[in-house]
Amino acid sequence: MSDYMISVLSLICIESFVALSTYLLLITGQISFGQQAYFGIGAFTGGAMTAMWGFDLSTALLAGGLVAGGAAAVVGALTFRLGGLYFAIATLSFAELMRLTWVNLIYQIEVDGFMVGPKGAEGFRDIRYVIDNAISPAGYLGVIASCLFAILVFFFVLERSRFGLALRMIDNDETAAASVGISPTRHKIAAAALAGAIAGIGGVLFAHYMTFIDPRNFGVMLGVHSLAYGLIGGLGTFVGPLIGVIIDIGLLESLRVFSGYRMIVFGSLVALILIFRPRGILDEKTVHRISTSVRGWFGRGSRPRTGDSDEFV
Repeated sequence: MSDYMISVLSLICIESFVALSTYLLLITGQISFGQQAYFGIGAFTGGAMTAMWGFDLSTALLAGGLVAGGAAAVVGALTFRLGGLYFAIATLSFAELMRLTWVNLIYQIEVDGFMVGPKGAEGFRDIRYVIDNAISPAGYLGVIASCLFAILVFFFVLERSRFGLALRMIDNDETAAASVGISPTRHKIAAAALAGAIAGIGGVLFAHYMTFIDPRNFGVMLGVHSLAYGLIGGLGTFVGPLIGVIIDIGLLESLRVFSGYRMIVFGSLVALILIFRPRGILDEKTVHRISTSVRGWFGRGSRPRTGDSDEFV
């Protein structure tokens, strides 16, 4: 596999964390433009854990997820009662607050004779864990893909759990959900914490992939793209956001014909899909139709042959 293909696949997997983070809020009926904040929190936390304090990558992933998830829970508790457009604006405001904080954050310590750590607008350099441990680009892609696979397994279980069903019910009708004993606020805060943790893990992986963090990496466009991924791919299943990421990075960015016009093509694609398929390519009806067809196909294969039942009469 070429280095270019490895880099594209690595970016697709890393962006998928932010897309899945936003998707988890979308299925509760909440639109967030601020998941890039938790992505950045994870990146700075994970970078500090390995480059400044000497921890390993697994510990950095755990710390990045916990810190980002905790921050998301606090922000969710403060903002979920706003609802609708007010909540979306609040998430965007928090993300911009964090970005400006990183632009002005200077915290460095001496490591092996060099000053390491965030240096304001100059960013956070020398996150060298992957290089120092001789992890090849293909090997690190394996690490990223393994973490993403674990998150996808989590979503597979979530969408078949009572908690996942409760989130869908809250999206459809909060009043009806509350009438059967589901607390919309508590479930939304829990979903926000999980979404923040997922974005935070992606941020840790991003920091160690780039080896350098620039506060501009966590601007508003990352939040807009992460939201668009779910809207393009569909809200019927967690596979939807992955489709959105693949279309944007895997197709539009990889094809030279779209260079210079990527944002125009991407924006037009989002608009067309929202017009003709408001819930995305893989919406709930499409997913139900596919699952019904698959179950029917397997069911036909397992049906007893004509006359088999007579043997037991």
